[in-house]
Amino acid sequence: MSKVSSKQFLLSVLMIAFLSVNATSQNKGSSVTDSETKVEKKDKKKKKRKKRKKVKLPEIDLSHWKVTLPVTNEEGKPYEIEPPEISNFASVEVAKPYIYIDSTKGAIVFHAMPTSSTTRNTKYSRSELREQMVPGENNVNWTFEQGGTMMAKLAMDEVTRDEDGKYHRVIIMQIHGRLTNEQRDLIGEDDNNAPPILKIYWDKGKIRVKTKILKNLNASDTEILHEDAWDDDEGFNFKQKVDFRKFKLEVQVTDGKMLIILNDSEFKSYESIHIKKWGIFENYFKAGNYFQSRDEGAYAKVRFYELEISH
Repeated sequence: MSKVSSKQFLLSVLMIAFLSVNATSQNKGSSVTDSETKVEKKDKKKKKRKKRKKVKLPEIDLSHWKVTLPVTNEEGKPYEIEPPEISNFASVEVAKPYIYIDSTKGAIVFHAMPTSSTTRNTKYSRSELREQMVPGENNVNWTFEQGGTMMAKLAMDEVTRDEDGKYHRVIIMQIHGRLTNEQRDLIGEDDNNAPPILKIYWDKGKIRVKTKILKNLNASDTEILHEDAWDDDEGFNFKQKVDFRKFKLEVQVTDGKMLIILNDSEFKSYESIHIKKWGIFENYFKAGNYFQSRDEGAYAKVRFYELEISH
């Protein structure tokens, strides 16, 4: 073999080796890129799944509730949404600032502040549910003899402070009394309103309970139908502080007895003569945000995760 041909042979071998190494390198590079792309796609899918998992809905059936909002309707009265429309409250434009779903928490948020929209016999505004045993009907209610239970899981979301730096109070659950049409006519009233036998407050991070006592235990069955026959008791504070954490409240009513349970661990029972006398009234449950301040710029937001009633 000549010297020239030997050199040519060597160059050919080197060229083949170079091309082979380069091709292998490119294949490896391509392989790494494909692998990285697959990892990125997997990460994106995981993120999408996580986002989907974060969407939560509250476990609340609104088919037996109506809501009163802190805004007035065309007649200048508090705006209300009754069944069946209340099931689609999220699509009602006027309601959106005051009752809406927090899908990250899985809760309905009730937002209230001082407005000109107040119900009769009160100066405070509310974003609050009112039980309707028959959807769309206020005239069908229950007595203590019939009994009832209300259970809720909720939390204070936001609340402002007064000029002394103390949090404003909010009524979060109630049992409201109601006169039958016959009782209303008997005492000459122009509406069916009776006092609330139970008010449960979020009060500076604690749960406070208020009920009614009869001023004169010898009053007749007709006399006790008047609102001014009843007075407020001294109230009761549960020991544990809930602050802005989620907590559970349950109200159990039976003939002559009312039991309030906080977080399945603290109990307050009412079984006095006053509760027995209250048996003359009809009642309905309420839950939400009944804001107890007229301070300018004040407001509160309450989250309800679960709400159940039974009779």
